[in-house]
Amino acid sequence: MFAQPVWLLYLFTAFIIAVSANGNRYQANWKSLDARPLPTWYDESKFGIFVHWGVFSVPAFGSEWFWWHWQGQNPPDPKCVAYMIENYPPGFTYPEFAPEFHAQFFDPDKWADIFEASGAKYVVLTSKHHEGFTTWPSSYSWNWNSVDDGPHRDLVGDLAEAVRNRSLHYGLYNSLYEWFNPLYLADKKNNFTTQDFVLKKLLPELTDLVLRYKPELIWSDGDWEAPDTYWNSTEFLAWLYNDSPVKDVVVTNDRWGAGCYCKHGGYYNCADKYSPGELPGHKWEKCQSVDTQSWGYRKNIQLSELMDLPSIIQDLVQTVAMGGNYLLNVGPTSDGMIPTVFEERLRDVGGWLAVNGEAIYASKPWRVQTENATVPVWYTSNSKESSVFAVFFTKPHGYTFKLYEPVTTDTTVVTLLGNSGPLRWSPLQPAGLVILLPEIEFSSGQAWTLKLDWVK
Repeated sequence: MFAQPVWLLYLFTAFIIAVSANGNRYQANWKSLDARPLPTWYDESKFGIFVHWGVFSVPAFGSEWFWWHWQGQNPPDPKCVAYMIENYPPGFTYPEFAPEFHAQFFDPDKWADIFEASGAKYVVLTSKHHEGFTTWPSSYSWNWNSVDDGPHRDLVGDLAEAVRNRSLHYGLYNSLYEWFNPLYLADKKNNFTTQDFVLKKLLPELTDLVLRYKPELIWSDGDWEAPDTYWNSTEFLAWLYNDSPVKDVVVTNDRWGAGCYCKHGGYYNCADKYSPGELPGHKWEKCQSVDTQSWGYRKNIQLSELMDLPSIIQDLVQTVAMGGNYLLNVGPTSDGMIPTVFEERLRDVGGWLAVNGEAIYASKPWRVQTENATVPVWYTSNSKESSVFAVFFTKPHGYTFKLYEPVTTDTTVVTLLGNSGPLRWSPLQPAGLVILLPEIEFSSGQAWTLKLDWVK
């Protein structure tokens, strides 16, 4: 069932790679793997969409961790216990939710249209969360996948085609561990001195996922209970970077074993919803959810628990100004719909980016990330630093706007994105300038961008 001999051959091959690697190949150790340059598409994209979807979308209560909160943690969450008592018959088990994961209204083209309209440049779908259910026909997850059960369709493959037809990059989230997998629990009981789960389930399944769908991003998770040596992370990444069909374009994050995050991998996620206090020296990404209480869909969601558009835009801008990418999550329903309020948020972000995207896409941090000027502003710059962008979230009371950090030149030109024609300005001493603003038009995102060409 697990094709163990094939996987052992793969491990032997990875070992040979590590031993006989030359300057053009990556060895199965962190020093070598961490030296791999990040493919440029990722940094230039800046904005992506995260999608948490699985069997947890059926109970849709609390969060995507419902199964664990109900039957894994000790003591169980009384709210989850009460929810089951009030809504399901005695003895109902979590796997019985899977047949109700119908996805009957899932239209990958409509999803891809929404993602494209959001201005996102990449999409990351959950291929397997901690519950172990795969949203693709994994032979290593027999009868616990979206083809054998539930939707009876390949959700990963269907969305891959639709997303790529719109020239968006496609990535996959994958949990290393599974809460209740007997193989994993046996390895855990043995203090991870055995690797039956890794060799018979995780790595052959993850490898097949790469070979089958060729994701350009692998968003690893569920790593924290065991070291990277248990997960064989470096061996897998050496194969991924050297010999996989996506070796030249694939991007990975930093969740490959206890103690790895913010230290090893492609780019850094660090903690969920992480924001650094100062400009990091390594590429990073902030994952954020429109629903502030959950990544998966919740039936009892409240409007007050959602991020509004100005909050999302401000979070996006500040993340990009600090050199990060912004991965914004939505949780579809079990029947395959992106809730209207989530769709509205995504389309509105796209509307703001249609005007202000020049300050976001393919930008890089400026020498100063933020300052308290006439109102607080956040800076980005283009790749050649011939243009600097100052984004502000508070509408000025008057018609003059002072910036103190830019140093002007005789060729400096100032414009307001979305407004035609250059603006009048005068230099300040020893640095800075005062700008005469036009009437600031309403922005649903409550954020506006000044473009300064030829400043220092």
